[in-house]
Amino acid sequence: MKLTEIKKIEGKITLKSGLHIGSGNMEMHIGGTDSPVIKHPHTLEPYIPGSSLKGKVRSLLEMESGLIPFASEEGGLVSSKTIRDILGNNGISPELKTQLVKKAESILKIFGSSGADREDETGYGPTRVSFSDCYLNDNWTKKAKDNRWLLTEEKSENVINRIKGTAEHPRFIERVPEGTQFDFRVTFKILQDGDDQLFDTLLKGLKLLEQDTLGGSGSRGYGRISFQFNDEAIDRMFQTLNPF
Repeated sequence: MKLTEIKKIEGKITLKSGLHIGSGNMEMHIGGTDSPVIKHPHTLEPYIPGSSLKGKVRSLLEMESGLIPFASEEGGLVSSKTIRDILGNNGISPELKTQLVKKAESILKIFGSSGADREDETGYGPTRVSFSDCYLNDNWTKKAKDNRWLLTEEKSENVINRIKGTAEHPRFIERVPEGTQFDFRVTFKILQDGDDQLFDTLLKGLKLLEQDTLGGSGSRGYGRISFQFNDEAIDRMFQTLNPF
């Protein structure tokens, strides 16, 4: 196993609806929001953590793969134990076993094994993909400042009383507004033969994310995004990509 190339994909993420990725700060302030978004501690500008992208892309690929019923760890995370459980399952055909194991190995090579897996047990090598934190696009930030746009908004949400038909228990959720643009950067290590196909799997995961949502409250309309790649060839391919 030898590092022969590092592929880099860069571009813009455009929000198609308000985005909420929580800061984890649950301290209540008078007149403040109930759930603030994560912000850079120096600039106080919102950003998208690379961990949020990586976690959601991995989750969607695991859901698409059909591996979730075989994932034994808490939360359904695919691990080397998932592969052992599949190989030891006599209730599925050899052909399906081969397909599932191949998908599981691809996910482990791209995103890495869990902390419970030992390197000598997997043999898949280090994690191939690295997601950078995504900060506000410079051109969009200048436009926002020129137009005096706010970088975040507060959205009021309520619980509906089904009997009275009234809204109760209002709370205020901070979101990054629709239309905001972030720069993104993803790198991918080519370590052995076949890793080029893994890069295609990564792009499929990004397409699944574009069709799903990022951050919290996706079922209520939050977190719809679109990707635009700087590489025109990758961008053309991505726009017509069908992940299913």
